[in-house]
Amino acid sequence: MTGPAGSLSAAVALVTGAGSGIGAATACRLAREGAAIALVAGRRDGLDRVVAEVAGAGGHAVAVPADITDPEQAEQAVMDTLERFGRLDVLVNNAEVMLLDTALHTMLEHWDRTISLNVSGLLHVTHAAVPYLIDAATTAPRQVADIVNVGSTAGRVARAGSSVYNLSKFGLTGFTESLRQELLTERVRVSVVQPGTSEALRPEDVADAIGYVVTRDRRVAVNEMVVRAGDQLW
Repeated sequence: MTGPAGSLSAAVALVTGAGSGIGAATACRLAREGAAIALVAGRRDGLDRVVAEVAGAGGHAVAVPADITDPEQAEQAVMDTLERFGRLDVLVNNAEVMLLDTALHTMLEHWDRTISLNVSGLLHVTHAAVPYLIDAATTAPRQVADIVNVGSTAGRVARAGSSVYNLSKFGLTGFTESLRQELLTERVRVSVVQPGTSEALRPEDVADAIGYVVTRDRRVAVNEMVVRAGDQLW
């Protein structure tokens, strides 16, 4: 079940939006720490590529295609992870869509799609995963479990043309903080990692931040981390 020896040896992580970008880089990063990875995304082709990349580095990952905007498919993705690996220690909610336009010119379907994936999809997976993360915190050698929500600097600063994307990311930050308080006594850490603009940042830069968050000793909780490009102003 496990990959190379590391601080996440014997742990299992589920990463959404894992077919490319930050999700794929995070899967590879956590696999290097020893975690077995369930890769979740709507399309299978990207997942298979990441499975092969993780395997090539000596780790172990499985593809779990699912449309997490459907609550039943989101729950099944968690169940498939448990059936394959027997536990769940880390959840990385990374899946998102960024469709930018003004209220005057956007299509309503774009707003609906943003909320469906960035908000509802995250809620569906989190709701299904929480009981098993609590269980992992009591049974794992680490004695802690983790939820990392991938936000954005758009959850800190609102800008014209991104109103509903801002809505989804500001809301994610508030949800993360409330959930952190709810799960504190259950030894499930809840964190938000907020990447900046992607022109200069690489997916691996954000994956390194996520890896740092989830590999801290259980006495430490890194609840919020902002990862900006060195020349980003906002």
